[in-house]
Amino acid sequence: MIGAAESNSAEQRMNKKTLLIVDDSRVSRMMIRALVLERQPEWQIFEAGNGEEAINQVRENMPDYVTMDMNMPGMDGVAASEQIRQAYPTTKIVLLTANIQESSRQKAQQLGLAFVTKPITAACIDQALAFYAQP
Repeated sequence: MIGAAESNSAEQRMNKKTLLIVDDSRVSRMMIRALVLERQPEWQIFEAGNGEEAINQVRENMPDYVTMDMNMPGMDGVAASEQIRQAYPTTKIVLLTANIQESSRQKAQQLGLAFVTKPITAACIDQALAFYAQP
């Protein structure tokens, strides 16, 4: 039988997830970080400002989860997500975007990404966290 201390320790290890926030807006990254940490204070968070940085961060830190902006200079979020999914298929990615076109939703679905629309709000972050919590 596992003692209470051992059980709590195992639970804490399971809760220590990593999140990569990818957005070209520093303000958006700060907002996402604050809202996630309110709900998941034990998570470790990394940031990237564009698709290329995101791919490098994923290689370096292998996060459990990613929030990915769609429209960024250089490599956009869909192209970056596609590369990440190919190399790290178990990483859960939420496309967090103001682009609400049906073609964008379809592309996200084809790649196995969740599609959550901006603006960044508590409800929007809750949607992302609900996706991450799915088995």
